[in-house]
Amino acid sequence: MAADAGSVLRTLGTFDLAAMRGLLRMFGRAFDDMATYTQSPPDDAYLAGLLARDTFIAVAAFDGDTVVGGLAAYVLPKFEQARSEVYLYDLAVAETHRRRGIATALIAELRRVAATRGAWVVFVQADYGDDPAVALYTRLGTREDVMHFDIEVE
Repeated sequence: MAADAGSVLRTLGTFDLAAMRGLLRMFGRAFDDMATYTQSPPDDAYLAGLLARDTFIAVAAFDGDTVVGGLAAYVLPKFEQARSEVYLYDLAVAETHRRRGIATALIAELRRVAATRGAWVVFVQADYGDDPAVALYTRLGTREDVMHFDIEVE
């Protein structure tokens, strides 16, 4: 799937380890948090196992061989009905490739993949002050104002 004239999207699979590592580096740069995304990277076996799961989705946008955008999402099987929800965990586009429709195309691809995995909705959180993300998600979905709590695991 094409995002713009220079970008191609691909849902990553088990053997896309180099692309997944490129996605991690791109997230680190885009979020200005290289330590989180590259300091203690998982080994190849872990990444291959993650990419093989039907409960994890990674989509990358490429300009040639370079990852210039992407997302990571989790499929959450529900208990009250035989269906799933997809949580869009991270989405970013390299600064050099923003405002070209890549984020919208990434979400469209996620929606397509989510449907094939039995999901009825994709949901995402945005931080107050992240106006570009809020504008994008408002354009694509219905806004719900909720509180988010982190509960530490010992």
